[in-house]
Amino acid sequence: MRDFDLSPLYRSAIGFDRLASLLDNASRNEQGQPAYPPYNIELLDENHYRITMAVAGFDNSELSIKSEQDILIIVGQKQQDSGDRKYLYQGIAARSFERRFQLADHVRVVKASMDNGLLHVDLVHEVPEAMKPRLIEIENPA
Repeated sequence: MRDFDLSPLYRSAIGFDRLASLLDNASRNEQGQPAYPPYNIELLDENHYRITMAVAGFDNSELSIKSEQDILIIVGQKQQDSGDRKYLYQGIAARSFERRFQLADHVRVVKASMDNGLLHVDLVHEVPEAMKPRLIEIENPA
């Protein structure tokens, strides 16, 4: 069990309370996070990311992806099987899920696609022009 005391950060830093809250929530939710479905998070290049989630057995109509503020929510709502099947062994999980990802500022979803039972969600980190570094020219007096 990992416990971090973040109170010194609250005392000496201003404006970092959101970061401290994220760290606190991440450590608290680590034990309760379900392992299904498995997923990868890749860094494709400096500003592009991809979440790949194994969703074998799900149809596109059973999946939904929603991005609201700084949270990406991927939901799989499995439809009930109408057939009368008698399984001798059922090893393929066919259960519904909801997976949430906390996004950094200025990260947005650009596309989602399905390929061979894998859901790919591509994200990009776009820094607004006003926040990019800029060169200030030094003027000579006239």
